[in-house]
Amino acid sequence: MSITLINLLNYITWNVDPEIFSIGPLSVRWYGLLFALAFIFGQRILTKIYVAEGRTEGDVDVITLYMIIGTVIGARLGHTLFYSPEYYLSNPIEILKIWEGGLASHGATIGILFALWLFSRKQKFDYMWVLDRIVIVVALGGALIRLGNLMNSEIIGHQTTVPWAFLFERLGENPTVPRHPTQLYESLSVFFLFVLLYWLWKKYKSALPKGLLFGIFVTALFTFRFLVEFLKEDQVAKEATMTLNIGQILSIPLILIGLFILIKVWQNPKPALPGGRLEENSKA
Repeated sequence: MSITLINLLNYITWNVDPEIFSIGPLSVRWYGLLFALAFIFGQRILTKIYVAEGRTEGDVDVITLYMIIGTVIGARLGHTLFYSPEYYLSNPIEILKIWEGGLASHGATIGILFALWLFSRKQKFDYMWVLDRIVIVVALGGALIRLGNLMNSEIIGHQTTVPWAFLFERLGENPTVPRHPTQLYESLSVFFLFVLLYWLWKKYKSALPKGLLFGIFVTALFTFRFLVEFLKEDQVAKEATMTLNIGQILSIPLILIGLFILIKVWQNPKPALPGGRLEENSKA
């Protein structure tokens, strides 16, 4: 690992090895560790939230399983279908090679939403109550995963002269140029979002209007994602000819959904029933 402060008025040299250690053919990488920690920390925090609102640790165990499956499948399918559909549809077996990399946050979002809908339907939970609480830990998980991208020296920004620019030595560029550390921008922004959402829940708990936390999360997360994309290098070649890149196009409907939910909350603030119980006579 090498992080050298060459000159704070110029740039920061970043030369972190993505691999922490290896034993024979087995290697442990920063990205994998941070991905796992996202679920471990998330489960602990969600357990605290659920128990405080009258649910059980068993509920958290079940929802964690749904979350893991929804995140991995959604993120992988999102990458293959949103960014390189021609290749993966022609080579469908490659979709299964998740160890080779390629996960998309927008796909993960869709996968999580669908998985939690299944969870809520099966376990008789209020879907929006579930979403309002899960976004707290999803925000923390997103911050950790973007740190994993930084450790991999991937999803980099455009060349820049800002004093906090990173010189990613492992890119092998010649000459190497300082770039925006867009992974760090996203990680910090989502961490602050986590702090805000957790504080709101801690202060108001079940008195929160249903949909407020989810609306704030989706609107803030994907608005920032839309803006930071202007600082990023293209993820795939076809984005070079696009006015907005794929990440921005996929963010727009999610921003609109978040705004729609916030408007509905403002017009008719309605707390969920204690413990996320379904309203009488409502369908699961």
